[in-house]
Amino acid sequence: MLRIDVITLFPEVIEAGTNYSIVGRAQEWGLVQIRAIQLRDFAEGKHKKTDDEPYGGGAGLVMKPEPIFKAVEACQPTARTRIILLEPQGRLYTQALAYELAEQEHLILICGHYEGVDARVRDHLATDVISIGDYVLTGGELPALVIIDSVVRLLPGAIHSPESLGQDSFADGLLGYPQYTRPEEFRGLRVPSVLLSGNHGAIARWRRKEQLRLTRQLRPDLFAKACLTAEDVALLKELHAEGKL
Repeated sequence: MLRIDVITLFPEVIEAGTNYSIVGRAQEWGLVQIRAIQLRDFAEGKHKKTDDEPYGGGAGLVMKPEPIFKAVEACQPTARTRIILLEPQGRLYTQALAYELAEQEHLILICGHYEGVDARVRDHLATDVISIGDYVLTGGELPALVIIDSVVRLLPGAIHSPESLGQDSFADGLLGYPQYTRPEEFRGLRVPSVLLSGNHGAIARWRRKEQLRLTRQLRPDLFAKACLTAEDVALLKELHAEGKL
């Protein structure tokens, strides 16, 4: 069973965000244990202060190292525990990293706030520093929920149809293909005929072609890193000939 501890000033956010859908069921089924740890419980003094002014001056407040170190130690990490600090300066989160984290036994997520976290946490406590994107949020709770959701759904048994994981966007470095369901026609808009043909080979080919088209058009950065097969190259030539690229 995967154990995830989240160190946060707002445990209610984590608890509310993990008690539903796939993540909620995975906890009920014993696939994952998620705990929200109140950082203030490890702060000293009457006011349980977790932040202070930065040395050297500057605007805002910085999260203190002592309560964070103590909170992590209370989670009883082992040499294999991944201690993850969530900060904008971190490594960009990807689906590949989600797969990597899903194979671990214990994750500790540290939610930053204010102007940041004392650098000693990053340099001497965290094993990983992760960012979910090039933008700034109020705190690390939303990134923590993003990581939890993306990791838990990869755990064996968390999803009823595990084969659907291979169809997800980014599973093979490309965006997912378009999906359709009933009705066959809606306001004059029809489902592509190939999906109604019953020809599984033709359907698979169409889907791959659409993956290539969408990734090339919408995410050229992903497309540039994709490992293409000879069949993919042939499909791209068809797309060019059809004027779709």
